[in-house]
Amino acid sequence: MSRRTLLGVSAGAAGAWALWRPLPGGAQTALEPTPACGSDHAPTPSSNEGPFFSPDSPERADITEGRFAGQDLLVGGYVLDTACRPVAGALVEIWQADPGGDYDNRGNLLRGHQYSDAAGRWLFTSVLPGPYGRRARHVHLKVQRPGGEVLTTQMFFPGDPAQAGDSQFNPRLLAELSSDQPHSARMDIVLG
Repeated sequence: MSRRTLLGVSAGAAGAWALWRPLPGGAQTALEPTPACGSDHAPTPSSNEGPFFSPDSPERADITEGRFAGQDLLVGGYVLDTACRPVAGALVEIWQADPGGDYDNRGNLLRGHQYSDAAGRWLFTSVLPGPYGRRARHVHLKVQRPGGEVLTTQMFFPGDPAQAGDSQFNPRLLAELSSDQPHSARMDIVLG
C-alpha cells in the first residue's frame, strides 16, 4: 500500500484536530486545547521494545536529518494522566524504520527524544515508516513522567493490511491521521 493510499483511506477518520505546524524561524503554532476525556481514560497499553532500541538518542524535534524531502509526517499528541490532566516535562523518545522498512543501527536517523510542554504536547517531524517482515507500519515510543516509570509502547497507522499478521498490533495503539499538508499522525499517551 502506498503512503498516499494509506493516508487517503484514513483521512476521513482523523477528526477535527491539528498538530503544531512548523513556521519560518523554528516557531510553531499550537495544538488545539487538551482533548475532552470520558470517565474511563485507561492508560496506554505497553508494547514490545523490539530489537532496534538504542539509548542516548539526541534531543530534537526533527528526526529526519534533512532526508526524505517532501515526505514529512508530523507525529505527536499529548501526554496525559488517567484524570486527563496534561503531564508536563514527560520524556518522549521515538525510534522507527525508514520508508523502506530499515532501521539505522549505526547512527540516529529516525531516532530522538524531547520533553512534553506545559500542556503535555509533544511532536516530531518524521516520515511514514515502512513495513518489514511480519510487522505492520509502526513507531516505537518510550514515555516517562518526571520521576515515574517508563512506558514502552508503539503507534500503528489505520488502514494497514499488515496489521492482521502482526502479533504486536493493538487497535488501542492506532494513531489518528490527517491529510493536511504536512500529513500528521496523533496519538495521545495516557500514563497510569
